[in-house]
Amino acid sequence: MGMDQEIELTLEQEFSLRNFADMVQQMSREQAQEFLIEQHRLMMLQKTMYQEILRHEWKLDLDFASP
Repeated sequence: MGMDQEIELTLEQEFSLRNFADMVQQMSREQAQEFLIEQHRLMMLQKTMYQEILRHEWKLDLDFASP
């Protein structure tokens, strides 16, 4: 896939997004703010987890000083 191609959501993801949007519409402003902060925290954890998995898979976590 080239950099100029747009990545599309699957039909299942589109449905999930619609459900998510409906849920958020029912929240108070305070609930939505707390939820948004928690979602951002989870995204950061997910990014860190992916980085650790890639580091392990690419063997970038090896100690090069050891024999």
